Amino acid sequence: MTTDVELASAGATDRRPVAAGGLALALASAAAFATSGPFAKSLLDAGWTPGAAVTTRISVAGAVLSVPTVLSLRGRWSSLRRNAGLVTLYGLVAVAGCQFAYFNAVRTLSVGVALLLEYLGLILVVAWNRLVQRHPLTRATVAGVVLAVVGLVLVLDLFGGGSKVDVVGVLWGLAAAVGLATFFVASAHDSSGLPPIAMAGAGMLIGAVALCVAALTGLLPFEWATEDVTLADVVLPWWVPVVGLSVVAGALSYATGIAAARRLGAKVAAFAGLTEVLFAVVFSWILLDQALSVTQIVGGVLILGGVAVVRSDASEVEVPTVGAEALP
Repeated sequence: MTTDVELASAGATDRRPVAAGGLALALASAAAFATSGPFAKSLLDAGWTPGAAVTTRISVAGAVLSVPTVLSLRGRWSSLRRNAGLVTLYGLVAVAGCQFAYFNAVRTLSVGVALLLEYLGLILVVAWNRLVQRHPLTRATVAGVVLAVVGLVLVLDLFGGGSKVDVVGVLWGLAAAVGLATFFVASAHDSSGLPPIAMAGAGMLIGAVALCVAALTGLLPFEWATEDVTLADVVLPWWVPVVGLSVVAGALSYATGIAAARRLGAKVAAFAGLTEVLFAVVFSWILLDQALSVTQIVGGVLILGGVAVVRSDASEVEVPTVGAEALP
């Protein structure tokens, strides 16, 4: 007779390839998101406003994802109608809202402080899991939060860059944190029956409309230029970073992020998403010749340690238990 313990062990074994695939997708998403920094900086240096860069990024990404979105919804259009509220929330808050808030934060805050405030969203995800999903708050989760936040502070080198703090900027940064938390929580909603690519594509289109409205009404300053840009000491046409910002840092990052969250759950996906900061630092080193410091390397190790702790804790908590009567 097969016991519950044996079945739980088998369930854990069955979940390992899914979890490993989810972690790989999460890292791919984080790496794709991280390319936005160098691509956007080359455009900003050429005269683009942040609003123009982010609106173009989301609009083009939505257009790129429109075809695979339609193909993935063949015969399943009803799932889009059923989840209209979730997709609208995702598009307005996780896509447009998060980007709008972050770029408003960097107007008065240093990039490091703004990123730190945005990534406080992982704490909101933990709070959501505890208060709404009723998942236990374990010591491992608390330890992972502490390690990750300390590592984030070190990677961003907040105490070495003369970071300034503005109250309005802080509020925008916290709004971005809400948007980031919404991204992971909404992305992990796997009971909707909506394909990840459709969730990303539809959300992008909604976010693009919202950002375009903000730009047209003057809420989001929108100026762009067609001069050549410099990336990795190479002069390139302006559309090259636009394609990178839209396809890699836009379409690819959001689609893989949703797929990862559905495999890992919102909490683990949020912690894995912190590696975006590490990738961003590495890409800045490669493409913008911004060297890594020892402090940043130590911070990176702490972030990875926090992710590992939370992931191992999730593996223990989420092992499915099935009774013997469920067997055929």
